[in-house]
Amino acid sequence: MLVAAALLAVAIASEVLATAALPHAHGFTDPRWSAAVVGGYALSIWLLTLVVKQIPVSVTYAIWAGVGTAAIAVVGVVFLDEPVTALKVVAIALIIAGVVLINLQGSHA
Repeated sequence: MLVAAALLAVAIASEVLATAALPHAHGFTDPRWSAAVVGGYALSIWLLTLVVKQIPVSVTYAIWAGVGTAAIAVVGVVFLDEPVTALKVVAIALIIAGVVLINLQGSHA
């Protein structure tokens, strides 16, 4: 289970980095950034296929999507000069709460 959790963390990081690289790909006209985007997403999905062997897919996907969404929102603010708004902060908190609730439900089923 610890290996699966570590692979999930790497899958999330890979997806977040690929998403952060999207603006630099310029609509897939820059080959290097485009390769980084496609490679990052491919690595992330491949790792997810390994993780779901150990962790239920509903829990895996909730964590991947939720943490990835919250992380890219933070990356956008810190590195991509996106504005911080109260609504964005509340939305990130709700995403995190949703992931926690899915995990609590998954462990009690």
